[in-house]
Amino acid sequence: QVHLVESGGGSVQSGGSLRLSCAASGYHTSNYCIAWFRRPPGKEREGIGGVGTDGSIRYTDFVKGRFTISQDNAKNTLYLQMTSLKPEDTAMYYCAAASALDGCGLYKYWGQGTQVTVSS
Repeated sequence: QVHLVESGGGSVQSGGSLRLSCAASGYHTSNYCIAWFRRPPGKEREGIGGVGTDGSIRYTDFVKGRFTISQDNAKNTLYLQMTSLKPEDTAMYYCAAASALDGCGLYKYWGQGTQVTVSS
């Protein structure tokens, strides 16, 4: 069973940085895609970016240049480095995993989320 636990959220001022972590267990990176999502207050969930089974990393346009995704396979941990944070980045941040058997088309496994609050 895939298990994901996010950490690293908190409150920062505009322009600040945070690094989120997603500790994963119960799967091998070659069999699952893993990605970051967020849900701003009162809005729909949106994708940030993720890592494919081949290690390739993709980002949603609105975070390019500010957010960096990385993965430590030895620790089975996914990271989201966020810089130049803006108040509109305030959200609950989640990591999620999708099986390659499903073509990574369905993010079935989710962590509990970690809250990021950016003040102006």
